[in-house]
Amino acid sequence: MGLLRKRPRMKVLFVSSEAGPFMKVGGLGEVMHALPKELRALGWDARVMVPKYASMDTARFPFVLEARGIMPMPTETDPYGLFISNVLRNENEKGEVVAYFLENMEYYEKRANVYGYADDAVRWALLSKGTLEFLRQSPWRPDVIVACDWQAGLIPNLIATEYKNDSVFESVATVFSIHNLAYQGMFDHHFISEMEYDSGESPVPSLTDPRLQKLNFMRRGIRYADVVNTVSPTYAQEITTADYGELLDDLLRERRSRLFGILNGIDYGSYNPETDSFLEFRYSFKTAGERIKNKAALQRKFNLPERPDTLLLGIVSRLNEQKGFHLLMDTAQALFTNLDVQLIVVGAGESEFMTFFQGLPELYPGKVAVHLTYDEALPRMIYGGADVVLIPSRYEPSGLTQMEVMRYGGVPLVRKTGGLADSVENYNPRAQTGTGFVFEPFDHYAFFGAIARAFETYQYPKYWAGIQKRAMQADFSWTKSAREYIALFKKAIELKRSSAAL
Repeated sequence: MGLLRKRPRMKVLFVSSEAGPFMKVGGLGEVMHALPKELRALGWDARVMVPKYASMDTARFPFVLEARGIMPMPTETDPYGLFISNVLRNENEKGEVVAYFLENMEYYEKRANVYGYADDAVRWALLSKGTLEFLRQSPWRPDVIVACDWQAGLIPNLIATEYKNDSVFESVATVFSIHNLAYQGMFDHHFISEMEYDSGESPVPSLTDPRLQKLNFMRRGIRYADVVNTVSPTYAQEITTADYGELLDDLLRERRSRLFGILNGIDYGSYNPETDSFLEFRYSFKTAGERIKNKAALQRKFNLPERPDTLLLGIVSRLNEQKGFHLLMDTAQALFTNLDVQLIVVGAGESEFMTFFQGLPELYPGKVAVHLTYDEALPRMIYGGADVVLIPSRYEPSGLTQMEVMRYGGVPLVRKTGGLADSVENYNPRAQTGTGFVFEPFDHYAFFGAIARAFETYQYPKYWAGIQKRAMQADFSWTKSAREYIALFKKAIELKRSSAAL
């Protein structure tokens, strides 16, 4: 009898502009930490490729040189060798390689921020090109490359064109993962002239070519990937319509058979009310009654009257157009003059919303408190102490806040869109089902009506406790989502092989 051969571990490389815990700006960074970690727990060799930013903590995350001199040596178009880069690696406590970092002084390490530079198109094109050049000489070869959002959108394009005949990539499947379709490149895609329109069919320009600034990286990722994925099933359907498609709905409908949606998850180890050090009083599903003590602590923290019977609303969000806070602008007077509610806001963003929220405490003293800068602790305190968290988004590809709120026994109030629709079940008082309050039309009447429903339900503690407990029982751990991603990766590999055979 022959020896049983162990099946090789499947390998996946995520290419992203950010990845926790190394560098996290938003939800993408959170996903790029939690999803690869869960895939490794399920037996996959999952790694991440990101730039090496100057602000990374090298004492906390030691790096080892993996490859030197990626990209061609100085040429006529790059006489100073600005694009020549190194690749570093980081290993976890088990000795597994978990991340690679493209090290480039000019485009990453001299920059104070991750985003927001006039030459960002060059920086992200360098990430795509540098990743592929690194893989050409690396002994480690992935079965699947996941290119995340527009910043990595050139990877499927380059593999399908410039690297088409390279044996290194002949069996590598590509997945293009859309985290927010609204951001497509270094221009406003709603106001692009016919002369500057990028169909995605022309060759990718060189890194020094000014045409790079007008490339639609998002369109190219969608067009050339073996599989296109987005971060919730509902958002995957919505973006094939003109209302949500951001002028790419025609292409997305064309690729509908290869378009999938998998809801994001959250890290249950990090977001855990039993162990969260930011909470004054910790609790579990069985001791959820202790949560009321955190409400009082939160009111004290923000100098609001300690009133347990007052419905305490919370907002933890970027303050921008997408998040739907115009609805609150239109309902604030009716809300605070007619209902016994308090509101605590933690976030930062566009000046219009910052000005609005800054003025609310003066207009409604004792009812509104705000903290309009980043703070690591305050969101957790709101999750563990507020009764309701408001998430009235115009659109929301996935959203993590509503899941984090439910994990802590808070009640989300959301608009029925994208991942919010997939994760929050509307409260039904007759059947006593549901995990939150959901409204659908994007107007202030529907929004105010949902708050009024929550306010009335809060007057019945037994029913309110039922909503909280169902919310805490909802499963948004990454395990389920990671298994769906594994099935998606296998589908991408199958499609890659079938197209190669043609």
